[in-house]
Amino acid sequence: MKIICIGRNYSEHIKELGNDPNAEPVFFMKPDTALLPNRNHPVFYPDFTSNLHYEGELVFRISRLGKFIEPQFAHLYIDAVGFGIDFTARDLQQECMAKGLPWEMAKSFDFSAPVDGFRPLSDFPDLNNISFELKLNGMTVQFGNSRDMIFDIRRIIGHVSKYVTLRTGDLIFTGTPKGVGPVQKGDILEGFLEGISSIKVQVK
Repeated sequence: MKIICIGRNYSEHIKELGNDPNAEPVFFMKPDTALLPNRNHPVFYPDFTSNLHYEGELVFRISRLGKFIEPQFAHLYIDAVGFGIDFTARDLQQECMAKGLPWEMAKSFDFSAPVDGFRPLSDFPDLNNISFELKLNGMTVQFGNSRDMIFDIRRIIGHVSKYVTLRTGDLIFTGTPKGVGPVQKGDILEGFLEGISSIKVQVK
């Protein structure tokens, strides 16, 4: 399986980081080693960064093989929605971007994509109205809704599948709303889907 991550998909987050919007979805990938081996496994603060950021996101799970998927049929290729945290070594990312280099080292390191709380698609009758929230040590730091995505999941699947064959079990992180920020060792992050706790991660 593979983890496909969509960048710059919420206008307020684009402003937050001083980036420019894109005409088409921009995406990058993380390896399966970015997942946690189990829900009790912590995220270890990497020794190669001093500015580790959280990014809470809606995650859609692919349920069947697909290529060149038309957006109007995209919902037939997903079976569940979960909550994921896209951890980013922000200092490394900024350094790589300044040099015009790829920034996988800032995004794709081990345990950088914890995800959990998958619920069947039938729990979400409107894919364009799914609320989610991220708390840091009990305080809400991010709140988003899929209606605010620049590119909805149908558009994302249609675009990505032009370039990459989607397979059963693949995960699509759909981008983060405003409110990203740093974490420290000992912090606890908890993600919620429609008010229901979906994931809880400790940073060590």
